[in-house]
Amino acid sequence: MNYLTVEHISKSYGELELFSDLSFSIHKDDKIAFVAKNGSGKTSILNILSGDDTPDSGQVVMRKGIRMAFLPQSPYFDPNLSIKDTIFSSEAPQLKIIENYEQALQNPDDTEAYQSAFEQMEIHNAWEFELQFKQILSQLKLNDLDQKIKTMSGGQIKRLALAQALISEPDLLVLDEPTNHLDLEMIEWLEHYFAKSQLTLFMVTHDRYFLERVCNEIIELDHGKLYTYKGNYSYYLEQKEARITLEQIETGKAKQLFKKELEWMRRQPKARTTKSKSRIDDFSDIKKRAHQRRKDHTVQLEINMERLGSKIIEFHNVSKAFEDKIILKNFEYTFKRGERIGIIGKNGTGKSTFLNMLTNGITPDAGKIIVGDTVKFGYYTQGGIQIKPEQKVIDVIKAFGEYIPLTKGRQISAKQLLERFLFDGKKQHDFVEKLSGGEQKRLYLCTVLIQNPNFLILDEPTNDLDIVTLNILENFLLDFPGCLLVVSHDRYFMDKIVDHLFVFQGQGIIKDFPGNYTDYRAYESSNPPKSSEATKVSTKNTSGEADNKAQKLSFNEQKEYRNLESKIRSLELDKKALEAKFNDATLNAEEINELSLELQALIEVIETKELRWFELSEKFES
Repeated sequence: MNYLTVEHISKSYGELELFSDLSFSIHKDDKIAFVAKNGSGKTSILNILSGDDTPDSGQVVMRKGIRMAFLPQSPYFDPNLSIKDTIFSSEAPQLKIIENYEQALQNPDDTEAYQSAFEQMEIHNAWEFELQFKQILSQLKLNDLDQKIKTMSGGQIKRLALAQALISEPDLLVLDEPTNHLDLEMIEWLEHYFAKSQLTLFMVTHDRYFLERVCNEIIELDHGKLYTYKGNYSYYLEQKEARITLEQIETGKAKQLFKKELEWMRRQPKARTTKSKSRIDDFSDIKKRAHQRRKDHTVQLEINMERLGSKIIEFHNVSKAFEDKIILKNFEYTFKRGERIGIIGKNGTGKSTFLNMLTNGITPDAGKIIVGDTVKFGYYTQGGIQIKPEQKVIDVIKAFGEYIPLTKGRQISAKQLLERFLFDGKKQHDFVEKLSGGEQKRLYLCTVLIQNPNFLILDEPTNDLDIVTLNILENFLLDFPGCLLVVSHDRYFMDKIVDHLFVFQGQGIIKDFPGNYTDYRAYESSNPPKSSEATKVSTKNTSGEADNKAQKLSFNEQKEYRNLESKIRSLELDKKALEAKFNDATLNAEEINELSLELQALIEVIETKELRWFELSEKFES
């Protein structure tokens, strides 16, 4: 079944043409990834699909009755609303039923309203839906439903937008970089959720494991043309290589034919028969094919690394805390030459704080951090490049000098360096604020590397970079002779470049694991989870505590646990309503006896369900 058809769309901004005459379709059960280089207009295409933008020409035709949800890169919500208000503002009909039921629970004295809300929950089977949406909120760490939007970070708002999109149960879900601002645990959950769901997806993502395990089709925009690959990321790589090889062969044949036809044209035959006229007409097409050339320029990364001495960085009994939140506790470590360390851990465990202490941005509460005299940091932060109004791309690089030193005593001009980072002469004189998110990150990476660091710190370097640039960056880092410290949620990236991991487990505990991320996940899977005060997350919201516990149970147990919570609450209200009937002075002995038996049976049901609920709660702590 066809859900959506894109017909010959084009988009330009002034003289800059992003794309033209693009057509493709999205069908039921498709899980499509859209792949293109930064600056090709990926986000513009998603905005057109969602209706947030319009094409200069062409149209988007959607099947009647199809419900679509869109996750933008920078979502916006009313800052005065709470998480709960924002979720319930969705158009999903079952959410309205659950909202009415939640309100009825807040007013237990209104038994009529409660009974009506309870019946609607039963009729529409909203218990299952309530369980599902609470699990989604729990997995995305949105436990305090009364928290106001204005108090949330950008990452929390992106997770809320993702939660709202999933909860709305659309027929078609359009996503722009869904894994940004998610920690590794959340990404793995979302990957599993999409892989098993019946959702139809169209997404832009640079997460290559996500592409491999979720997508069944990849559409690539390459040099202005669309290519469709019916398979996952591995299949796409194989078929793209085969396509490019075939194109090169065809271009070679066209060159040979062009040579031959050029000789014939130069002889200028006097007789202009119908056959010769046709041959002359074909000549221009042959010439065009013969001169076809792929503009596959790649980023050329090269630095003149400063010499690194024997003493690098030493942590001696370092501790750091913010009020009751412990970041480091008596941490000891001595960095060695050529180390390649990945940092992983849940959001809020102190990864960025650790990096800021390392670079002297934050002072430890106790202990010493000794940095060697020869260490020169290159720090790529999550904040990215600081954009100044009306600053041009070339001016950003010239701030470091007209000429930049390279290896072996060579140097390069600011203009030439930008060309190596895929900024052509025209793009170099664009304002930085007009660059795409990926282009800004590429420019920022350039500014970090040209300072010739020997200790490179990368805090989420993969966000917004296209896959081509990521591959180049990975190859550069594999050859980088200095020390490397990386925080990233890109599992493919981490697997490729790090030798061991600092695992931030919370409450100041950092585990040094000898292997990459996939090795660590295999190790974790082979060991049953253990209860530890250091890994328990306390929260003021009681439903949040229940959500955290549910994460430790199996899927079926989570489902049972949630249903028990709702059922026990409703049974308690039934019990209260039944007890109120005893106040009726007109009741005779037989009626009182019947009510007593009914009440006793109800109490037994409640006790049985409470006992099971406590069993599941205790399983979490065992």
